[in-house]
Amino acid sequence: TIKSFTCDRTEFIGRNSSASRPAALGRVGLSGRVGALFDPCLAMQVECDLPPGATREIAFILGVGQSIDDARGMRRRFRTLGSVNIALAETHRRWEKLLGKINIRTPDQSLNALANGWLQYQTISSRFWGRSGFYQSGGAYGFRDQLQDTMAIVYCAPELAREHIIRCAGRQFSEGDVQHWWHPPSGRGVRTTISDDYLWLPFVTAHYIKVTGDYGILTETAPYLRAAPLEHAQESEYSQPTLSGEHGDLYEHCVKALRYGLKFGSHGLPLMGSGDWNDGMNLVGHEGKGESVWLGFFLISVMEGFMPLIMRRGDKALADFCERQIAELRKNLDNNAWDGHWYLRAFFDDGTPLGSAKNLECRIDSLPQSWSVFADTGQDNRREIAMESVYRHLVDREGGLIRLFTPPFDQHQPCPGYISGYLPGVRENGGQYTHAAIWVIQAFAKLGDIDRALELLELINPIGHGDTPEKIARYKVEPYVVAADVYGSEPHRGQGGWTWYSGSSAWLYRVILESILGFDLRGDELWLSPKLPTKWSGFGLRYLYKDTLYKIDVKRSKATGIIQRTALDGTAITGAIPLVDDRGEHTIEIDLL
Repeated sequence: TIKSFTCDRTEFIGRNSSASRPAALGRVGLSGRVGALFDPCLAMQVECDLPPGATREIAFILGVGQSIDDARGMRRRFRTLGSVNIALAETHRRWEKLLGKINIRTPDQSLNALANGWLQYQTISSRFWGRSGFYQSGGAYGFRDQLQDTMAIVYCAPELAREHIIRCAGRQFSEGDVQHWWHPPSGRGVRTTISDDYLWLPFVTAHYIKVTGDYGILTETAPYLRAAPLEHAQESEYSQPTLSGEHGDLYEHCVKALRYGLKFGSHGLPLMGSGDWNDGMNLVGHEGKGESVWLGFFLISVMEGFMPLIMRRGDKALADFCERQIAELRKNLDNNAWDGHWYLRAFFDDGTPLGSAKNLECRIDSLPQSWSVFADTGQDNRREIAMESVYRHLVDREGGLIRLFTPPFDQHQPCPGYISGYLPGVRENGGQYTHAAIWVIQAFAKLGDIDRALELLELINPIGHGDTPEKIARYKVEPYVVAADVYGSEPHRGQGGWTWYSGSSAWLYRVILESILGFDLRGDELWLSPKLPTKWSGFGLRYLYKDTLYKIDVKRSKATGIIQRTALDGTAITGAIPLVDDRGEHTIEIDLL
């Protein structure tokens, strides 16, 4: 029986009190206050007398109904503990079925806990379905945001990934750009001159097809949107676009996005517009002349990833065109963007470099360094030199974070945009933006430095931020989900920012599965290239391919990490492992020297 309740957080915590000692715990009875215009919560106080040694089970139910009758119906449905336990068991069963297709077993128990459920749960529940979190309530789809999420959930829910890729194609304007974000079901959203959004469509489509083998998605059609074009130097406009009446298949949408991104400045690098991946750098290229170095590396990665689909389509003219663009970009990046020990971040509209050793603020930014590795660009070991600079300048072991760049913006000359409105060390302004931190780890893994990759993975692992009372007092947010950011300057150094609603959970899952464990799924083939850290002797992985279980066991006898033998059900095999859905169980054994 409910003794009392309140929906007013101030009443529960108390004025001039704190969540560590809520005022309501010092008295009996709550006011029953409900309504609007105060900080909401639900606090219920239940009276329960227990004799020594006794137990009692109590269920608290919080729900939403379409009407008062709907709410009363739910209350009747869950009136007994039996009905509550049945519903809870069904919820557990559905999540286990969705998240249990891949299960890892490594020497790092915290890594296992994250990968075996938590990361994908965060991605699907908060990012994909809820599109909201405690620290950020929105509900909108971000074009680049949820597209990136699909690159991880394709392993457990390929049908959701497929559906969303086609959904995003339908948010593209006839010119080739897209809505930066939009609210369903109306479709009202914002059109911007941000320069990377639309490029994620071909990038993610290529990844989805590689993993699933579903080439049929390219023939799915989606409409184009129509709206008034942005004026010169206009950053954005919130509007309700209309359908243009034109449709194109997904391949055509991707090609239109690619071509739209091929706009270059005086250094031969892509125009930055009102931001690239870093929306906060909205004034670097807002006059239409500023260039993004990171975008150059990303554009190379996009074109190279999409190239097999162009060739499969038989579009030789486009393939040749992209090859020329890639070669030109590589040359311009090496000739114009190298700063001696790392790559620049960008050029302002007036040609002033950003991310240079000569800058007082943002002397080095991790983004172009990591993506130079992904794009396989850089002469004379420049990728290795750049990543060594990242390790030396941006890794903060004492604070437990990897900074996006350093030093943070404080004097704002020249002003890069609204990023400088954050306090130094907060969010993108010199703190850890976890997306970028994970790309650093991924880059070291791709370079073959797996020990350093694991070291940095352990450094930013949220579970490691909560394994002592002292760390919990510093981190201050949930250690079982990934935080979008971690503050990088005193007095808040090492404190987590917003949690749950962060695309970092999807990227962290991919780094663990793909970069560390070497899991490379390609339709009905599985390629395995495990990279064992020195301190690991092996690991196990279970993969449910449709209705068939594959048990993978990786062991090492020496420190070289070279694959000596791969066996499928006891028979030696080289190359790809064919996946067959025979509803049985198969074993894959990999022995490393």
